[in-house]
Amino acid sequence: MVARRAGSTIATMAWATVGTACEPGLWAAFALVLLVGPLSASARAQVGFDRPGADYASAAVRTGDPTLCAARCERDPRCRAWSFSYPETLAPTAVCQLKGAVTRSVPAACCVAGVRGASVVLPQVSGMEFAIERPGGDYRSLDPAPSPGACAASCQADAHCRAWTYLRAGYRGAQARCFLKNHVTRPRVEACCVSGVVR
Repeated sequence: MVARRAGSTIATMAWATVGTACEPGLWAAFALVLLVGPLSASARAQVGFDRPGADYASAAVRTGDPTLCAARCERDPRCRAWSFSYPETLAPTAVCQLKGAVTRSVPAACCVAGVRGASVVLPQVSGMEFAIERPGGDYRSLDPAPSPGACAASCQADAHCRAWTYLRAGYRGAQARCFLKNHVTRPRVEACCVSGVVR
């Protein structure tokens, strides 16, 4: 796993399936994919959760990267917690909300929520590469794509498919897309995507 503290250099992306379609089996793996840094061992940040209330600042996150929201909270002495919403969920763009108090977390597929001191850790799900795009090699696309799991299943069912990339809604268009690939291409860290290699 690759993780960097939110207060220093944050380059790691943490992403869960967003939107209305997500396989229940994946949510179990995403329940806690953000771990807290050493200064705050009892608290946790969560993908698939929101922390409503206590907002004092809100800003668009053009890159769609929740780690930037965590970093913004670290830099602001008033911030006690934060919520990040993915593009095309609560607003057309990704949004970071800083909070003056730690409010109760509630399940919400739209969001990633954390407390001050949290660092982002990628989920570990067999066959899926989170925050990874595999550009090139596309021979077919599925539009719209319901979820990374559905994209992976489409690739596994097609004998010509060697790898796949799921592009989340709001990053390069309003709808999520699935790209099936006829050869395995080099992985690239990108907040937009989930990828996998099947054969």
